[in-house]
Amino acid sequence: MNYQQLFQMQKGLDSHIESNHGLEEADLFDRKILALLVELGELANETRCFKFWSLKPSSPQDTVLEEFVDGIHFILSLGIECGFDGDKDLTVPVEKTVSVNGQFLSVYEAIGKFRTSRSLTDYKELIAVYLHLGEMLGFNSSQIEKAYIDKNEVNYKRQAEGY
Repeated sequence: MNYQQLFQMQKGLDSHIESNHGLEEADLFDRKILALLVELGELANETRCFKFWSLKPSSPQDTVLEEFVDGIHFILSLGIECGFDGDKDLTVPVEKTVSVNGQFLSVYEAIGKFRTSRSLTDYKELIAVYLHLGEMLGFNSSQIEKAYIDKNEVNYKRQAEGY
């Protein structure tokens, strides 16, 4: 995955949003953490992996992918906020779970750990567990990159429309 390109795109979007909303000097770290947690919940809801009481299937893959990249936006934004966007190697080995449900829980744990430490090591782990969740949901890095680029454009449009 071309992290440098994605970081540059996210920096531009973050700057645009912060400027439009007068947030240039605001500490948005915890808001971004909460936004990421909410997006992760929305993703889980679309997969329906935890809904053992329901027979309704998962949402279509394109819907699930769009929700997945919403999380990528906030992960990148958090990395920028912590100054990790210049790091060339963000890959680390990660312990993989055997179930999608378990992987969602691993991502929630990684978010909490990163929130407390704000360390590069924990940031890399967050990226790794989140991308592994994407793999488990059936997405490869090129699909994720393309969906991110497409959603980035949508986010600019939403800002222009007063979203």
